[in-house]
Amino acid sequence: MEATTVFGTNWFSEEKTIDTRVCGKVTFRDIELWEESLHLALQQIESGGVFRIMVDLFGFSPNNIETHKRFRSIIPVTLSQYGWKVGYVDLFNEEAEKLQYVNTRDIKCIAAAHAHQDETKIGLYQRSYSRYNEHFFTDPLLARKWLKELSV
Repeated sequence: MEATTVFGTNWFSEEKTIDTRVCGKVTFRDIELWEESLHLALQQIESGGVFRIMVDLFGFSPNNIETHKRFRSIIPVTLSQYGWKVGYVDLFNEEAEKLQYVNTRDIKCIAAAHAHQDETKIGLYQRSYSRYNEHFFTDPLLARKWLKELSV
């Protein structure tokens, strides 16, 4: 039985948190729609504001390599537009060198939690790239809890 495809993004203004999720067997079109939802949520943040982001990829399974290639740059590129360098971005040297860090509408990302089911990858990311305001989890509930309780 295949996992249900779920994707979308919400802006929770009271918590100043973007919660974005993509999971299940996803297509190229699903990724395009998910990215659109992410950008629409970011547009809801007031100019000069700040936000935290929960990136829930638990259960993510692209249907082909083109879908995965399209997907993998969305979070690093998008967050670079809000002054945030994702910890693992240096794994992709060529792409990392092209990123420009700006603050669109003077909005700043101040924290990030990432969740994914691959324990080996997430363990490496947590050991190598985590910092006080960015962590990597294999449990989306723990990731959300950590992000909510983080003092920044």
